[in-house]
Formats: sequence, structure tokens, C-alpha cells
Amino acid sequence: MSTNKEQYVTPMHVIGGAVKYAVLVIASIFTAFPFFWMIVSALKTKAEIMSVSSFLPSDPQWGNFISVIFDSPILHYVWNSMLISLIVVALQIVSGALIAYAIVFLTFKGRGVLFAVIMGTYMLPVAATYIPSYIILSNMNLLNTLTGLVISSSVSIFGIFLLRQAFMQVPLGLVEAARMDGASHFRILWQVVCPMTKSSFITFGLMSFISTYNNYMWPSLITNDSDKYLVSQGLRSFFIEGGAYGTEWGLVMAASALIVVPLLILFAFTQKWFINGIGGDTGMKG
Repeated sequence: MSTNKEQYVTPMHVIGGAVKYAVLVIASIFTAFPFFWMIVSALKTKAEIMSVSSFLPSDPQWGNFISVIFDSPILHYVWNSMLISLIVVALQIVSGALIAYAIVFLTFKGRGVLFAVIMGTYMLPVAATYIPSYIILSNMNLLNTLTGLVISSSVSIFGIFLLRQAFMQVPLGLVEAARMDGASHFRILWQVVCPMTKSSFITFGLMSFISTYNNYMWPSLITNDSDKYLVSQGLRSFFIEGGAYGTEWGLVMAASALIVVPLLILFAFTQKWFINGIGGDTGMKG
């Protein structure tokens, strides 16, 4: 006997669905409004931005985008940030996967203590690591270098924790079977564990990329050469702190819009895996 679920729909279900969608629409508007406001402001003159009489520009200033692209170093800063972020993401994924695999699948004395120490460091404020990290880079002659930025960010404690949680959901029997077939640990990690935890890898990679791309404080402490600035440093120093444009907010907003574009493109291509990774999906079915 077949049942029709539609006959069980009650007015309360309809009202509940309407309320849910209304809340989602309102939340979406509040989330998207700052980006929309940034685009609109990028098309205004400085006087229009400072005025509250109108929200839309009277005469769109498309020249703001042209000026930012061709007459400022913002694209160079975007390139620096993308290059550093991609390298850092690759290193953090490799180091995080190796450490997480060892903690989950290898048996050795002090494994629990090692993980406790690793997670203990995660409780430290980030600012507390600046001075020792600065001294280490200074002794290695890596201050004011992109190499120093990469090395100092090559390991992510959060990434180790996230991948460990994902690896713990991989059936141990599969790993043991691969070992009995003579597979090395690297092959097991690459061909067995990684495919089953792909969502977590993509989630971690996206979060790591965004964090590195937007990082401001640490790069500002160890680099003072404008040619090595990342986007946050470059935007502040060139457009705001008495640079070529000073406080021309139309240009600042145009530059900010261009900076966000790579992140939007990246998220558009990875959102499905990102959501699955946040939800703990490892691609396995019971």
C-alpha cells in the first residue's frame, strides 16, 4: 500500500516552512549587504560616499576600477597573497596529513602525549608565538622574505585536529587490509585514507587559504618591503595610510572588491565539499 506524504501536510507545516525561508532570506540579505554596499561605494565619488543622502551613485565611477587595476600595485599584492596562500596550504595539508595519520594509525609509545602536546599549543594565543617566531626567523636571516612567511606558517594545529577527526572515521580494517597487501604507509594515506576524507581536506584547504590570504598582523611584523606585501598590508599602506590615493574611499572600495574576487571564485568551486567537510562527511556509507 502506497502512502502519499502530501496528505499529511498541515497548516502548521506550511507556516513553519514559510518562517524558515523568511529567516533564511533575511539572514542572506544581511550577509550579502556588506558586499553589495562595497560594490556600490566603489562606483561613487568620495563626496557621495561621505554623504548619506543617497545610496546609489548618481554617475557610476567605473574609472575607480580602471585606476586600481592599471595605476596601483593591488594586482601585485593579490599575486603575492595567492602565491603564498597556495604554498602554505600545500605544506599545511601535507604536514597535517602525515601527523594525523601517525597519531591515528601508527602505534608507538607516547602517541597520546604527543597529541596532547599538539593540542596544548592550540590553546596558546597566536600573539604569544610572534616573538619566538620572529627571533627564529631573524636567526635564519628570513625576515622580510616571502620564504619566511611560508616557513612560519607551514604547520596548522587546527588542520592536524580536523584531519585526525576525519581519519578516525576511516574503518581500521581497510588500513589493515592494505598493510597485509604490502602497501606502504604513504600509499595507504594517498590511495585509501585521502579519497575517503576528501571533503575534510578541501574544507581545511579552503579555510587555510582564506586565513593566509587575509592575514595582516604577522606579515606586517616580518616584512617591511612593499614589494612583498600581501593584500591586507598593501590595501592599508597604499590606499589608506597616506599612500598615492590617501583616503579616496571609492578607490579603497574598488580595490577591496577586486581582492575578494579570488575568494568568491574559490568558494564557488568548493562549496559542496566545504559543507560536507563541516558536516563531518568522509564519503563513507554505513
